[in-house]
Amino acid sequence: MALGARIIDVMRALDAYPALLLDGGLGAGKTTFTRGAVQALPGGDEAEVASPSFNYLNVYPTEPETYHFDFYRLQDRGLDDELFCALHEPARLIIAEWAAYCRSGDLPGDHLAVRFSVVPGGREAAVQAHGAMAEAVLRRLRDQLSAHSIFQDAQQGGDPKCGS
Repeated sequence: MALGARIIDVMRALDAYPALLLDGGLGAGKTTFTRGAVQALPGGDEAEVASPSFNYLNVYPTEPETYHFDFYRLQDRGLDDELFCALHEPARLIIAEWAAYCRSGDLPGDHLAVRFSVVPGGREAAVQAHGAMAEAVLRRLRDQLSAHSIFQDAQQGGDPKCGS
């Protein structure tokens, strides 16, 4: 939840909202991350964040409005026109779980790809920027997280936890 809130804080400071495309196994933290992100937005306290597994999309009354997708059942079939348009809605914050199940050509170009892993003692998130907005957000996030030892280890050539 803290990482989701931190990324939103950076986005709000920059007034830049690239899509957040989330991947990782069951229980890796995708929906928990989304809950933290949504709660960090104005109006987020009114949103009941849950995985939209059965209907592909939940909409939350935040500012900006949040579209929360779950593509687990999609299994690379492609999006219909309505979902494609919703996924590319420029005035919304887009958060998509199981983004790997969506065809890459259907995904927003400017996005942060966040890959969650379960590790001994907790969870890990690797963040990768795609596009100018996402790169600006990741640069600012990197500056804010540079004091954390796990990030410093990644910068020194270890397993990347946050990188571009």
